[in-house]
Amino acid sequence: MRIKQAVWKLTIVMALTEVLLVFTSWLLSAMMIPGVRPILSTEGIRWFFGNFTTMMATPVLVSLMLVAMALGSLWRSGLWQRPQTYRDRTARRTVLILLVVYVAVVLSLSVIPHAVLLSATGRLLPSPFSRALLPVMAFGLLLLSSVYGLLSGRLTSLSSVCSSMSYGIETCSPLFVLYVFSVQLYESIRFVFL
Repeated sequence: MRIKQAVWKLTIVMALTEVLLVFTSWLLSAMMIPGVRPILSTEGIRWFFGNFTTMMATPVLVSLMLVAMALGSLWRSGLWQRPQTYRDRTARRTVLILLVVYVAVVLSLSVIPHAVLLSATGRLLPSPFSRALLPVMAFGLLLLSSVYGLLSGRLTSLSSVCSSMSYGIETCSPLFVLYVFSVQLYESIRFVFL
């Protein structure tokens, strides 16, 4: 709960800083300081409305969404808890086997010579694999959590699996709001001063 409050406070600080930047840029441009572009000008308003979606659509947003979905699935499935029943222990064993298979598939796609996810020069860093490491891990956690939840009975249907993913997004929703305000502030500072 304290983390959510801190995130909300930081979001408010970002929003107020954005408002302060808007008026500061207007004031500095009225003083004819070179190199400052005001956001409250025709150019600034066109920039803000025309580039808003492009500014928000970054790999960070996608990563945040994937991690939130995976954590929600992990939380709702109960995989992080100590197994209590025979059904939980059986589900845990099945998930361990699935983890070994998943790691073997990922390794076969990325480590062996001439693997699909290696770079054109055959290196692991940088490569498509290194760029997709977070999504691969999030998908693996999502898969393992969903299978565990279904086998243990904590998740009873495909609908409950989807609900567990959306629970993660709901829980991390303050981070999405913080993301929007922080990216907007960063891009506004770049527009005004650079």
